[in-house]
Parts: sequence; structure tokens; C-alpha cells
Amino acid sequence: MGRRRHPAATELSAGAGDDRGSGLPEGAFQLPNDARMARFIGAAPPAGHGPHRYFVVVHALDVGIIGVPTEATPAVLGFTMAGHILGRAVLTATAETPA
Repeated sequence: MGRRRHPAATELSAGAGDDRGSGLPEGAFQLPNDARMARFIGAAPPAGHGPHRYFVVVHALDVGIIGVPTEATPAVLGFTMAGHILGRAVLTATAETPA
């Protein structure tokens, strides 16, 4: 059996989450979000609703390939990687759209 190369990405370029995933590291792909689009759509709190919190979470896993299909939901990804998490970092941001 051949050796599997483990990803070594340490950053994402600006625009990495565009429609084509053109800034993603080799072998990476985007899963559909809650709007069922495989791209980052940004924060969009309803006008006048007050501040909303948004979480960007990066996980370190003990495997190089997690084995989820490209059409999997974020919930499937979370369940699949739960037993492989070595560590994680969380960035919390807030956004608000005035009334």
C-alpha cells in the first residue's frame, strides 16, 4: 500500500471560498452550506435584528483524508470527524445590519 500524503495547509488565501474554490489547497473541496451552495456566502443578519455571532472553526485531525462525499452536509462532516479531532481553534465574530 502506498503512502498517503497528509495536507499541510497553514492558511487560506483571500477568496478561497469562491464558487470554484479556486483558492483552496490541493485536494480540498467545499461542502454545501445551509443555503445548499458550495461556497462561503458571508454574514447576513436580518436588518434591525441586533448583533449576530459567527464562528470560524478550524480542526486538526489525525487523518489526512476524512472521506466525506462532496455533497455531504455539514452535519455529516461533523459526525464523521468527531472521533478524529486532535485540536481546534475558534474565531468568534459579530455582525449587525442596522434597521
